[in-house]
Amino acid sequence: MSEQLAVGMPSPSMAAGVAITLGHVHSVSGSQATVGLLEAAMSGPSRADITVGRFLKIQTAKSQLVGVITEVSIQNSLAANYCAIARVDLMGEIVAAGGSSAFRRGVAAYPTIRDVALPLTNRELRIIFDEAGNNTISIGSLQQDTSVNARTNVDEMLNKHFAVLGSTGVGKSSGVAHILDQTMKIRPNLRIFLLDAHNEYHRSFGNKSDVMNPGNLRLPFWLFNFEEIVDVFFAGRPGLQEETDILAELIPVAKANYNQYRNVADRPGIKRAEAKNIGYTVDTPVPYRLADLLAIIDDRMGKLENRSSRMIYQRLITRIETVSNDPRYAFMFERANVGGDTMAESITQLFRLQPDGKTMTIMQLASFPSEVVEPVVSVLTRLAFDFGLWSDGAVPLLFVCEEAHKYASADRTAGFAPTRRALARIAKEGRKHGVYLGLVTQRPAELDPTIISQCGTLFAMRMSNDRDQALLRSAVADHGADLFDFVPSLGTREALAFGAGVPLPTRLTFPALPATAIPKSESFASNQGINAEAIEQDFISAVIDRWRRATMSQHSLQDEPVQANSATVTNVVDAPSLQPVATPIDATRLSLLKKPITAPAEDSAFLRR
Repeated sequence: MSEQLAVGMPSPSMAAGVAITLGHVHSVSGSQATVGLLEAAMSGPSRADITVGRFLKIQTAKSQLVGVITEVSIQNSLAANYCAIARVDLMGEIVAAGGSSAFRRGVAAYPTIRDVALPLTNRELRIIFDEAGNNTISIGSLQQDTSVNARTNVDEMLNKHFAVLGSTGVGKSSGVAHILDQTMKIRPNLRIFLLDAHNEYHRSFGNKSDVMNPGNLRLPFWLFNFEEIVDVFFAGRPGLQEETDILAELIPVAKANYNQYRNVADRPGIKRAEAKNIGYTVDTPVPYRLADLLAIIDDRMGKLENRSSRMIYQRLITRIETVSNDPRYAFMFERANVGGDTMAESITQLFRLQPDGKTMTIMQLASFPSEVVEPVVSVLTRLAFDFGLWSDGAVPLLFVCEEAHKYASADRTAGFAPTRRALARIAKEGRKHGVYLGLVTQRPAELDPTIISQCGTLFAMRMSNDRDQALLRSAVADHGADLFDFVPSLGTREALAFGAGVPLPTRLTFPALPATAIPKSESFASNQGINAEAIEQDFISAVIDRWRRATMSQHSLQDEPVQANSATVTNVVDAPSLQPVATPIDATRLSLLKKPITAPAEDSAFLRR
């Protein structure tokens, strides 16, 4: 219900010379108030404070109510001395607390008609937004008063997850880098794992981070669960049912065989294990050798008489060998036939558990083969959650996902389902186990709404897409959600901050980073490239050589002679070296398949064995 003001009242504060009165409350309805704006205020020094997005205070008998202006308009029916009205969303109040003033969210007592509206002073803005403490970090400056820091409560931001949203080119990556850098300063025991989709954060954190890519990552294939390893073997395409059934049955057998004989120097022949006695599931993260799996598949194939059935096994063996011999997958298969339980080393390396002063891991996803990026993201996300689960949250971990809409799409038919489930699991249950989530995306409308709705703090930068803005409004419970109308007009590095981590929804500006810390890819594609006049034939030859060798088998690499001009090529361009290549699998495993179907008697006897 609204109360209307019939006549204007003179400003007692102005008469007393205390402050410039902006106007008086004309009506109150729920969490909103309408303020009649005085002609004197609109033409005075406080004119700049009377516009959308600005905070003001309403003086009541018990406190000072704080609200944000969401609309300003002219109405001809106003009483004398008033020239316009402002609609104000009430958000909190400044109250006396032990001889000082403190801000608290919510409104205990609503304003009454004719209460005075005044601009917030610098001191009052600092009480609200710039209260320093052990749990707060400065993330920028207020747009209303750039001398006031905008702070966020780290515990609230982490415990309830956060998201940074904005179009390309608005300073989103710089904002993320600043938030993470400030968080590391106040939380030195927090581990941060950043999925770097464009290889641009490697220089933003100096010696506080460890940069990982396929060249130095060792992520053994047996850490992948069944869905993930199938996606790798089938290069991102749906697995054939007959072949996946074989893998589902025989991978546990390979695990059982390895763990039964791992301490035996001379491994015996393949032992036939009963499925009910194995003790391992297809998803149990224990080591096994790829050679053992292929030998079991080969042994099973040798017992088949039907040619079409044997071809299913042949295709599966060929598929596994092709992937495992691909040098681009060396980070998974380099020690595929060596064995060894390296899970502890992998977890320590991934999540920076060693005491070397580096608490952040930057995983450069752009360096991975595109076919394997999603299963890699899936296994990393799943390992992060499972480590938190089984360690009872002993090591707090912040998992930051760049380009999150690619890995957790709102379209359930798109993307890799296990990746979406892994991210959703952290979003829903991670905080209970000390695993926190930070999402970064330029298309929030394409992100799974179940996941983004779990983010309690949002930093919304410039976006022009109507669907993205509509999703943000639905995800924000604050009364200040009307501020999203300003999102399309935000400047570079400007953001609207909402949620549990900030005192009030507000417009802020992230600080400019030093030139050496700005996230940026160092590939030729991100700068002016090479002078066209400087391109020589040797450079082109080096590119082609690198291009071809990236997909050559190890046998070919070992047999290929070194080109005479290789030294010259090296001087022309300092190209990264190729990734380590995987150990090839014995090609004789297909020998049975090369035999004719109508084999002699002795060959038939051998096949039956």
